[in-house]
Amino acid sequence: MDDIAFSLAVIFALLLMSAFFSGSETALTAVSRPYMHQLEAEGSRGARLVNRLIGARDRLIGAILLGNNLVNILASSLATSAMMTMFGEAGIAYATAGMTVIVVLFGEVLPKTYAIYHANRVALFVAPPVAAVVGLLSPVVRGIEVVTRVIFRLFGAKFATEASIETAMMELRGAIEVHTSQDEVREERRMLRSILELGDVEVGAVMTHRRKTVTVDAGLPPDEAVDQILKTPYTRIPLWRDQPDNIVGVIHAKDVLRAVRALGGEVARLDLGELASPPWFIPDSTTLLEQLQAFRARREHFALVVDEYGALMGVVTLEDILEEIVGDIADEHDVTVAGVHPQADGSYVVDGTVTIRDLNRQLEWRLPDDEAATVAGLVLHESRQIPNVGQVFRFHGFRFEILRRHRNQVTSLKVTPPAEPAREGG
Repeated sequence: MDDIAFSLAVIFALLLMSAFFSGSETALTAVSRPYMHQLEAEGSRGARLVNRLIGARDRLIGAILLGNNLVNILASSLATSAMMTMFGEAGIAYATAGMTVIVVLFGEVLPKTYAIYHANRVALFVAPPVAAVVGLLSPVVRGIEVVTRVIFRLFGAKFATEASIETAMMELRGAIEVHTSQDEVREERRMLRSILELGDVEVGAVMTHRRKTVTVDAGLPPDEAVDQILKTPYTRIPLWRDQPDNIVGVIHAKDVLRAVRALGGEVARLDLGELASPPWFIPDSTTLLEQLQAFRARREHFALVVDEYGALMGVVTLEDILEEIVGDIADEHDVTVAGVHPQADGSYVVDGTVTIRDLNRQLEWRLPDDEAATVAGLVLHESRQIPNVGQVFRFHGFRFEILRRHRNQVTSLKVTPPAEPAREGG
């Protein structure tokens, strides 16, 4: 009986070790790498050890699996021996059935379930003993690695691949989208999503269109030109000569005021051409990330956007790009423009000029913006026609009703998003 009691005590200890290995494997494979990197940056030794372990993931998994199988096999052998001593040949069946239930429940399911829900905490706790196990079993694990690499090569499979930049970006986007149900981080989620999309969005999607761009004729009398400049809500105004597309410079309102003061208020002597800085033209295919870097490199905030034929399309500013990240930035001089008006029935009355990106960012929709920049442009693209007032279209799960049209331009629409599925337990 003493031998059986000793065997049962050893089996119990081995089951604890099995639970430890199973929980450690789950925790260290499910741990949040960004969270651990941040903890390490803040000086956490435990996080540094976790990062070192998952940095050599193949060796870590090999050591844990080796240790787990050793203790499980040893526990099963001892249990079989004890059961045979007590029940004879029938003890083999008893040991097999009993150890299967015990190992699966207490050695696998329970520790792995706990570890998956507390991965970061468990990983920090088990990192030191796991590191010791990895060091102890390192020679055997290295041998297993060699055999594994040989088998992989025989079957033409790659042993390991480095994550590409596309994979890394997808992981970042996925990490952001995981928290879509948490309203507390809604604004942070919008900004992070917008930052990751800067390299995919072209300046043509965020620029101020030429129809809304304020420009000044350089041929006007100085007093009239100054009056126009002072009436605008902007500090940088393009100057054109002979025709609106012929931009000859960009005038800064502060430079005008300094010049007027230097001339003693004699506006008639003012030469706007001398005050204007050379215009900076950029193609409409430039991405926001490229333009942001260009703004920083040139230390400028204002650029003129042209198409492939060199025709002026509009202007883009540093503020336009920042608004893509943080949302609209309004100051006391901004002109308030009606855009999106929520209705009691859950729909929205939207100006045709509102960009799809603004709608997606503000309302967290997923309307495509590859072929059209504005919501009116999306309807034109999808319907392949110039719609009439009252027409209704359904695209991408949304309902679009034309409310107003001016000539060939859709100026107002009623957009109804798809109904959200009912949440369980709500």
